[in-house]
Amino acid sequence: MEKIHTIGRRKTAVARVYMQPGSGNHIVNKKGYKDYFTTTILQSKVNQPFEILNLLDTYDVSVNVEGGGITGQAEAVRLAISRALVKANPENKPKLKAKGLMTRDPRAVERKKPGQKKARKRFQFSKR
Repeated sequence: MEKIHTIGRRKTAVARVYMQPGSGNHIVNKKGYKDYFTTTILQSKVNQPFEILNLLDTYDVSVNVEGGGITGQAEAVRLAISRALVKANPENKPKLKAKGLMTRDPRAVERKKPGQKKARKRFQFSKR
């Protein structure tokens, strides 16, 4: 089986994942994923698809991720890994979909409007 290539996005973060059968090595931007995602919460987000399917040490994953913040990047990686696991075996989709991992989260920063301080905040109104 050759490498599986998928893309995951969240806010402005984009993750490109290359997955192949192996011993469970996860490399993110040429670092170990535990070095790149330092908190346990982010590490568990990246591993979540494997934990749901009980496939923790069966695939080697190489990730290129850019843009956004560290949390958005972790969630982009999670989506890309979920898509790769479905590409590898379509029977995985119902379990991942039930946990909400197959949905691209559309929420992003609202743009700033002209004549206002921020997206919704306005300048102070003076009656007189």
